[in-house]
Amino acid sequence: MPKQAKSRQLPYLIEILTAAGLIVAPVLLPHLGFAPNTVNRILVWGLFGLGFDILFGFTGLLSFGQSAFYGTGGFVAAWLLTRAGFGNVLGALIIGMIAAAATGYLVGLIALRRTGIYFAMITVAIAEVFFFVEFNPLADFTGGENGLPGVPTPSFDLGFITLHFTDGWSLYQFIALCYFIGIVIALRIVRSPVGAIFSAIRDNPLRATAVGHNIHGYKLTAFVIAAAYAGFAGGLLGVLQAFMPPDAFTFDTSGQLVMQTAIGGRGTLFGPLVGAAVWLFLQDFLQAAMGLGAAWKLVLGVVFVALVCFLRGGIVGGLINLFGFVTGKRAAAPAEEAPAVAGQHAAEAEIAERTPVVPAPAGTKRDHRPGPILQATGLTKRYGGLVANSDLDFSVNHGELRGIIGPNGAGKSTFFKMLTCEIAPTSGRIVFEGRDITGQRITDVCQLGLTKSYQVNQLFAGLTVRQNLTIAALAKLRGKFRLDLFRKLSTVKGLSRQVEHTLHLVNLAARADTPVAELAYGEKRRLEIGLALATSPRLLLLDEPLAGMSPRERIETVRLLKAIARDRTMIIIDHDMDSLFELVERVTVLQEGRVLLEGTPEEIRTNAAVQEAYLGGVHGEIAA
Repeated sequence: MPKQAKSRQLPYLIEILTAAGLIVAPVLLPHLGFAPNTVNRILVWGLFGLGFDILFGFTGLLSFGQSAFYGTGGFVAAWLLTRAGFGNVLGALIIGMIAAAATGYLVGLIALRRTGIYFAMITVAIAEVFFFVEFNPLADFTGGENGLPGVPTPSFDLGFITLHFTDGWSLYQFIALCYFIGIVIALRIVRSPVGAIFSAIRDNPLRATAVGHNIHGYKLTAFVIAAAYAGFAGGLLGVLQAFMPPDAFTFDTSGQLVMQTAIGGRGTLFGPLVGAAVWLFLQDFLQAAMGLGAAWKLVLGVVFVALVCFLRGGIVGGLINLFGFVTGKRAAAPAEEAPAVAGQHAAEAEIAERTPVVPAPAGTKRDHRPGPILQATGLTKRYGGLVANSDLDFSVNHGELRGIIGPNGAGKSTFFKMLTCEIAPTSGRIVFEGRDITGQRITDVCQLGLTKSYQVNQLFAGLTVRQNLTIAALAKLRGKFRLDLFRKLSTVKGLSRQVEHTLHLVNLAARADTPVAELAYGEKRRLEIGLALATSPRLLLLDEPLAGMSPRERIETVRLLKAIARDRTMIIIDHDMDSLFELVERVTVLQEGRVLLEGTPEEIRTNAAVQEAYLGGVHGEIAA
């Protein structure tokens, strides 16, 4: 909350400081040995890197093919200005940017079919294709090895005066203005709901999908944004040099962009600018002053390795960490793990006193409508010759609290994954609230109100507790895909109320602004449940919510589950049968992928067949 208050007091501080820096740069930088042409090149690379940082630093997609869009935008703008007789420089730059964005959209449809290293390799291949096309089939348009000379500088007729931006510090004014507009737009994007989802995709794309976001659409959006920035920067390169060089399409251009971003600091927006300043200054200094010639790359390589090893957040990231250390504005240390209790009843009483029961918001009262909310018929899942589930029939009524038990390997988790459409059944049918959802995507069924928590925590580890819940709540409030790129996150109606309610519901309000990495294990399990709750599900599936907890954490989580069970239809898998039987109304027993028995907790507890199947004949253990 204090962080939010500060951001409201100084909402445009970064923009103001950026404008001030760009204004004073022509006065200060010459005294540091920067020539105007070098400063202009730094700004062009910085603008190029803004889009790439949104793609790589914020969304986590490493592309080595940005030169394809850099060259596309640059050559379209240069061709318009030199061959087509188009006289408006700014108009040509914008058309080049649109061409690059359209190209990025088409390329993204192909490249984003894969993830990780395969995505990166596809972008490399596509960049090489563009390089070949520029030098061969389209050589008549691009000039081939000669490029396109004669690119004019911009001028603007204001009626009472004509502004000419020719070269040096004069041209700097135009490029600096372009960079400032670029950074303002980039800041708006990363502060928007779309920017928040970009960060979620970077940290955990699986969970971003599971809470109801169409991550493919958002990845494609980031890819197109990066292509648009690249295209505009490519056009500026031609204006700066009065010549559009063919090496804009080379792999070296993409590699240099990646290295500059890593040096400056990914995920900071200003990292590419700082990295470009280091790169170009050292290039000029080492070649001219030191007379190293081509050997300057060796020195720069050593600098790059040192920065990556000792400043993993880059120069800007290191400065941010240093500022936080000096000012003491670091996240609070994780709560100290409580020791195991000797007396379970004493611990339960203590926790009961300090754990509030938060009422559900209006409209979430217990659903007692007649009939099933979920029906599964003949569900079967095969993995080759292995049958995980076989011909399962399963039904849960509105407002029911159902438990599922079974020995390890009984097919419980696979069954859950089929119910939430995380995996498709080999055969069978799933109906949720009268709608056949068999074969639908997990994103779509979450939007319908069916979601789950995971057995192994699936959190957004690089974000805070509040930001985690914000990601989940956004899916409920905005739908699976919306391009509100320039909307403030705080203006999403109902978002703050939903997040605050969920924070209190899972008893994490005091840890709201704590990074997930600093939470204790029990707190992470509660947050895992909170991510599912923040989507306001009508049917909530919990996969072993008590797994791996200490006795104290287990008691607190059971109390949490009792509180949230008052207002929801829930299905719970867990091996802690005492806790499970205390929570649920009916129990389904799975054995070897089939339904062995269904009944009340008392019926299951005393059933000899269940004891035999579940515990291998150890009769007394299930009744204990």
